Amino acid sequence: MTTLEKSSATADAEPTELERIGDSVRGLWRRHPQRSLETLGRQVDLGRDALIQLVVSILRRRFPYREFVKQCAFMTSVSAAPTVLVAIPISVVVSIQLGALVNQVGATTFIGAVAGLGIIRQGAPLVTSLMIAGAVGSAICADLGSRTIREEIDAMKVMGVDPVRRLVAPRLAAAVLVSMLLCGFIVFVGFATAYMFNVYAQSGTPGSFIGSFASFAVANDLVIAVLKAAVFGLLTAVIACDIGLHAHGGPGGVANAVNSAVVSSALMLFATNIVLTQLYNTLLPTKVV
Repeated sequence: MTTLEKSSATADAEPTELERIGDSVRGLWRRHPQRSLETLGRQVDLGRDALIQLVVSILRRRFPYREFVKQCAFMTSVSAAPTVLVAIPISVVVSIQLGALVNQVGATTFIGAVAGLGIIRQGAPLVTSLMIAGAVGSAICADLGSRTIREEIDAMKVMGVDPVRRLVAPRLAAAVLVSMLLCGFIVFVGFATAYMFNVYAQSGTPGSFIGSFASFAVANDLVIAVLKAAVFGLLTAVIACDIGLHAHGGPGGVANAVNSAVVSSALMLFATNIVLTQLYNTLLPTKVV
């Protein structure tokens, strides 16, 4: 083969620029969207299996209540103090912004209703989502991730113990319960903070604040906030458990898994909050009396 023929064969073997772009696009699809869809499907399967195991274990009286109580206490201990420290400043900011707005339109008598509804409808669910994703989700992922890299999960499977029933189901139930309790706690702290700030810092009238809040706030607002918190706890537990059970790479892999769980949970909870809020406003619109 002559030198000219060799160079011609080499040129034919080299991919063209269009082929390189196509390979890059296919690689990008495999690295990001495809893996994201696979992870979403895996998490849906895990959530379904965990809910089934939760119901079946309760009916068969095999639910690990000791693990459930232990997880409830642990989640409460890691989220209670941060919840108070976040709920108070958010309530103050809501009171400041809404107080300035109602003063401009001359509706100072409705400051209690506006502040209370803002805290119940949006403030409490958003703070709950932040605390659940940041504190509870990271704790769940770190716990299961450390068990995974120590091969405890594989050992449980070898011994015939289902990790979903033994580890995931009680954490899921605990996350839902703690999320609902946190939401109610945030509503109480937020309302008390808004009341004290309006009365003592903005020279508001206590009777007007409580009266306007009682006139406009309804039970459905609190029910929807608690239901949002339950959904947030469910989603966070599923995402954190799935990422923790698939951690790899030693301690560094656990750290990466925790970071991924917190970011994924926060994004999912914010998107879910928008969807649930829109559904609530569409199906149960506020009636102006």
